[in-house]
Amino acid sequence: MGNPPGFRRWGGFHERRQDALRSGHGFRSMDEFWPGRRTIFGQCACSTYELRRTISHHGVCPVDLAREPPGHRSDVVGQPQQTLFYGLRNEVRRSTLADANESRDWRIWSDLAAILIRRARKLYSDCDFGVELSNTVYAFDSTTIDLCLSLFEWAPFRSTKAAVKMHTLLDLRGSIPTFIHVSDGKMHDVNVLDIMPTEAGAFYVMDRGYLDFTRLYKLHQAGAFFVTRAKRGMDARRVYSAATDRSTGVICDQVIALNGFYASKGYPGHLRRIRFNDSESERTLIFLTNNTTLPPMSITALYKSRWQVELFFKWIKQHLRIKKFLGTSENAVKTQIWCAVCTYVLIAIIKKELKLEASLYTLLQILSVSVFEKGPIAQALQPDSLDRIPQGNGNQLILLGF
Repeated sequence: MGNPPGFRRWGGFHERRQDALRSGHGFRSMDEFWPGRRTIFGQCACSTYELRRTISHHGVCPVDLAREPPGHRSDVVGQPQQTLFYGLRNEVRRSTLADANESRDWRIWSDLAAILIRRARKLYSDCDFGVELSNTVYAFDSTTIDLCLSLFEWAPFRSTKAAVKMHTLLDLRGSIPTFIHVSDGKMHDVNVLDIMPTEAGAFYVMDRGYLDFTRLYKLHQAGAFFVTRAKRGMDARRVYSAATDRSTGVICDQVIALNGFYASKGYPGHLRRIRFNDSESERTLIFLTNNTTLPPMSITALYKSRWQVELFFKWIKQHLRIKKFLGTSENAVKTQIWCAVCTYVLIAIIKKELKLEASLYTLLQILSVSVFEKGPIAQALQPDSLDRIPQGNGNQLILLGF
C-alpha cells in the first residue's frame, strides 16, 4: 500500500530535530514525542465529545461525536489519511497516552507554557480590563480538583478523598495565566505567596484567604501593591480619615495601624482601609491596600475585576480535560494540567493574531473538528463570506411565494 498524497518521511531537518529532542528531554525517538503532542490535541476535542451548539456563523454544523466509532472516541477527531500525514499510523490507545504521561517529565510542558505565555502577554499588553490603570494587575486565587483517594494517594485532601490545587496568578489584561503551582489539596493558599513571583509596581488582587500580614509586608517591601479584604474582627486603630462621597457607596477612606502584637510586628507600617457599601448585593465590604494614591472607587473596581480568575477556572474545567486524568501519578496529573494550560494560551494567541471576534469557546469547538485538516488554520477560523453562497438565477420564477 503506497503512501497517501502529501506524505513525507522523517529525514534531514526532522532527524536533526529528533537529535535535539533526544539531548534536551531524553526522548529515544521522535515517536515518543507524539503521545504528548496528542495530549494537547486531545484538549481540543470536547471533554463530553459533543458539540452542543451550532456555529453556523463559521460554517460548522453540529456534530455528535458520541456517535462516532469507539476507535475515534478514544482519540482526537481525524480521518486515517489525515492522521497518517502527521506520522500517526495507528489508533492511539488510552493506555499509550497514560504511559506517556507517566514517563515524560511534566516540566517539558511547563516550559512550553512559559514560552506561549510570554508571547500571549505581548499580544494582550494593551487590552482593557475595565479599570483605567497603566500598571500590571494580577488576580491570585486557587481552584480544587477532586480526585479518588485510593488512586491518588500522593494528593491527600480529606479523610475520604484526594485533591490537587491549581494556584494561579492571572494577568487581567487578556486573562492570561502567568504563574501556576499545582499542589496537593492540603496546601494552604497563603503559603503559595512565598513562591509567587513579585513584580515591582504591579497590583495583586486577592481574597481574604491570603490575608497574612507578614507575607503582605514582604510584598509591600518588594515595591508591589496589593488589594484584599479584611477579616471580621480585625484589631486596628484609625490614624487618618479622608473625605469621601457617600453617594458613590464609599463610607470611609482611612489610614490605619494594626493593634495586635503579632499583626503589628508582621506589618509595622500603615494600611489603607476602605469601607464600601455594595448596593447590588446590599453588603458592606472592607478593603485593605497599601496604595494611597488611587481613588477609592478604583480600589473597589480592582477587587471586582478579581472575578476574572474565577471565570478562568470555570472555563478550563468545563471545556478542557483537567477533571478526568489518563494517569494516576503526580507527573501524569501535572502533565495533563499543563497541556490544558498550553491549549488555552494557544487559542488566546490564535484569536489575537488572526484578529477574530469569536469567543475562545467557539474557536475551541472549531479546532476540535478541524485539528487534523491540512488547510491554513486562518481559513478554518475565519467566518464564511456571503459571496461564497451560490445565488439562484434571477430569471427563475417564484413558485407559491417561496
